[in-house]
Amino acid sequence: MSKLNIAVLGYGHLGKWHCQKVEACDESNLFAIVEPFEANKKIAKENHPNAKIVDDINEVINDIDAGVIVTPTSTHFELSKYLLENNKHIFCEKPLCSNMEQVNELKPLIKKDKVFQVGHSERCHKVWDLLSADFNAIEGAALLDLNRVAEFKGRATDVDVVQDLMIHDLDLVFYNFKKELVKIKAFGHKIRTDKWDHVTAILEFSDGSMAKVTSGRNHVKEIRSMEVMSDNGCIYVDLFENSYSIGSKGEAIDGEFVKKQSYEKRDHLLIEHQNFYQTILGKQDVMVSFDDGAKIVGLIDNVLESLETNKEILF
Repeated sequence: MSKLNIAVLGYGHLGKWHCQKVEACDESNLFAIVEPFEANKKIAKENHPNAKIVDDINEVINDIDAGVIVTPTSTHFELSKYLLENNKHIFCEKPLCSNMEQVNELKPLIKKDKVFQVGHSERCHKVWDLLSADFNAIEGAALLDLNRVAEFKGRATDVDVVQDLMIHDLDLVFYNFKKELVKIKAFGHKIRTDKWDHVTAILEFSDGSMAKVTSGRNHVKEIRSMEVMSDNGCIYVDLFENSYSIGSKGEAIDGEFVKKQSYEKRDHLLIEHQNFYQTILGKQDVMVSFDDGAKIVGLIDNVLESLETNKEILF
């Protein structure tokens, strides 16, 4: 079987990892790396001697089957548009675009015979499979509390914390809980940059459930967690330690009312790449579709609008 020729667009910190995953998959060939900066091009040539290193995607557009977009968010729209117009499969890192206006311009260009996958890698945690039945068993209103905060690291300051970090948890809320959103209210602080560095968004749903989603890049410690409180009890997921705890309303097990389990840490990026190529070959369904990515861009716009206007956003 001939391999799919892949171009990775961007060879920064994350782009390097993507190139490794392309090379690790049996179905793909790292045909080209698109990188305009000389320092990064030099490293790319050293690490991937069999790949073409080019300044612009148009230099290899006729030689590739798909493009993997790992460039700054501000470039996602133009690069996606160019690849779509040239009938290529696309794997675009989150967020899909900078705003819904760009998403709506791309949507008419989507082709049924071409795969468009968006990189929401937090869906790949094994814990969501393990807890799927528990989440589905919840009846009535639930309170979700998601936190993704860390010390300041000086990265991704070209975007606000909503696009950089909160995007993960907004996606996880709707991935794990199929609820109808009725209201969003957001609160935030600009601390180290001229953009939002710490944000809490309150999401209210038609069944009375609420989700409090907090993201920050100027915290005193690193936390990545989800807590679900309902009449069924409490479920706490620690995405940093790869563990979860369940405090149900049932009888104690071995004298303990809380069951704690660890789960296997997976290579999320590799899983995404494997799914991308298997979807192109018609053997799997796309993990995160264009419409999935578009929904989260819309939510980001809603959160940012609430922050800027200090008003609730109603649906």
